[in-house]
Amino acid sequence: MIASAKVNLFNFDRHGLEAFFAEQGEKAYRATQMVKWIHQLGVIDLDKMTNLSRSLRAQLIETTEFSLPKVKYRQHSKDGTRKWILELFDGNAIETVFIPENDRGTLCVSSQVGCILNCSFCSTGRQGFNRNLTTAEIISQLWIAKDELAREAGNQKRHVSNVVFMGMGEPLLNVDQVVPAMELMMDDFGYGLSKRRVTLSTSGLVPAMKELKATSDVALAVSLHAPNDPLRDILVPINKKYPLAELMAVCRDYYPKSSKRKITFEYVMLDGVNDQPKHARQLCKILEGVPGKMNLIPFNPFPHSGYGRSPIGAITAFRDILQKAGIVTTIRKTRGDDIDAACGQLVGDVNDRTQRKARLATRLKRIAVKTEELDIDEAR
Repeated sequence: MIASAKVNLFNFDRHGLEAFFAEQGEKAYRATQMVKWIHQLGVIDLDKMTNLSRSLRAQLIETTEFSLPKVKYRQHSKDGTRKWILELFDGNAIETVFIPENDRGTLCVSSQVGCILNCSFCSTGRQGFNRNLTTAEIISQLWIAKDELAREAGNQKRHVSNVVFMGMGEPLLNVDQVVPAMELMMDDFGYGLSKRRVTLSTSGLVPAMKELKATSDVALAVSLHAPNDPLRDILVPINKKYPLAELMAVCRDYYPKSSKRKITFEYVMLDGVNDQPKHARQLCKILEGVPGKMNLIPFNPFPHSGYGRSPIGAITAFRDILQKAGIVTTIRKTRGDDIDAACGQLVGDVNDRTQRKARLATRLKRIAVKTEELDIDEAR
């Protein structure tokens, strides 16, 4: 499929629209009007935008469009979780998940087609990396979810109150497109979400984290998953480039000292790999002085992963050690696993382009060797 030559108005935040309308000889307030029509009111029919002049509407009809991904599949979990598989203009597909709770509705959005980081316990990395999403493709996920949830009968309580960038991809490898999408989410004339209700999750790209700190004020989550470098090198390979000492240094100073805000650290619990009491004690050491809270995530299995979910007893014991050290710790409730919508399961049915299955035995052996070496070092 060939991309349209028309300008997709979903690609602009309000500042981008101001520049666009300035090029058309229009005043800046047109950008506010357009953001409100598209993102607050959900209107993408120019004929209905009656506060725009007829001549401007006629001009926009000729030169612009409101291009959305196509909803290829809709899946409903028994626990109320929703998943949309969206087909992009080039035939690629991404996934978006809505998780309803009594007090909120959280939308998990994707930022890339696939993922290049290849974390060993995540199914998304299996398909490899294709490309970054555009701002339009990112914000469209929220527009589609909001629109479809609003259309459901008796759905007054099922609305998006929180957005997390925890879907497919590493958001900080696409920061130029992700930041304008987040700005639309927080724009009072757009979706009006609080900066504390938009969360970007990163595997720990230190330079990009520093850039984000300077350009955006959204909440930050860090996918930690291991308490030492040898183990994290295997579970989260980007650690080889930005080891824990560098990552913790930027986390320690990410929020101003006067702020009460905390980074959320995510830690997937892998049976016999990173869930032992010694790992909890190591976590307590590396998190010392870091304003953070811990979210323990029971591993969500997928075919040929090579990992198992930690027993609930091991998870609660792990939590108790962290809490005793003064670290606020919660255990995430698994949602949507019956439709492969749980954390780490997105695009679980794609072909394994990374040939991970063939390398599985070698990887697990390396994990065992590294763990044994750490045991010896700790004993000394």
